[in-house]
Amino acid sequence: MIDHERFAAIVREAGAIAHSHWPGAGHDLESWEKKPGDPVCEADLAVDRFLRRELGALLPAAGWLSEETTDTPERQQQRLIWLVDPVDGTRDFIRGRKGWAVSVALVSEGRPLIGMLSAPARGEEWIAVAGQGSTRNGHTLKASTREDLSGARIPADSLMKEDRLMEMVDKPNSIALRVAMVAADEADLIATLRWGFEWDIGAATLIAREAGAAVSDAFGRVFAYNKRDPRSFGLLVSAPGIHRQAVDHLADRARIVAARPKD
Repeated sequence: MIDHERFAAIVREAGAIAHSHWPGAGHDLESWEKKPGDPVCEADLAVDRFLRRELGALLPAAGWLSEETTDTPERQQQRLIWLVDPVDGTRDFIRGRKGWAVSVALVSEGRPLIGMLSAPARGEEWIAVAGQGSTRNGHTLKASTREDLSGARIPADSLMKEDRLMEMVDKPNSIALRVAMVAADEADLIATLRWGFEWDIGAATLIAREAGAAVSDAFGRVFAYNKRDPRSFGLLVSAPGIHRQAVDHLADRARIVAARPKD
């Protein structure tokens, strides 16, 4: 359907553009808040412009859904869409930390077909093609085979009392990179209990699924993409053997939080 090598080259160049603005490499950076607590920077916008131009030329028939572009209802009429987060993990990016990535997926009929994370500050490229597995820097990924939630590794800064049966591991700001950690068997579980956008997770969930991880929303339901409202409640990516345990562990909290009004 598309030239995979050209796709990867475009996302790689997008990562290079972001890196050319990154304070961690000694560059000055202009940043501001779209709304309180929602940072954005000039790299987000530069990468968004580049990807929209280049991906549009690569596959003109595809629609567009990006964190940094105003959404339009026309995308729902298109069978294919590009799902883009120009810089996932903007807080780490602005602070000069390495926990960020450019995230791009091509979605067909609500399912990701190909996805890539470019994380040049970490020297990493993560790629997955539906039905063909996933890789990091060319090496095939295989998710954890853990079967007990107790002792599961979870990327976190802190844990609530009821979650302390699990073990914390390093947490990049990018949720996409946290999901990719499960794909690489560097974590056993990532879970969120909030409304999140499709562009945050489209590429990463494909990478995890193709590595053998279980992927769902907080209630264990399968994700669909290119919805009218591009949000879903919660994210749960884990070793298959603990997925049901994790859904049950979070169920009461998930019901309470999901019942609250969306932000």
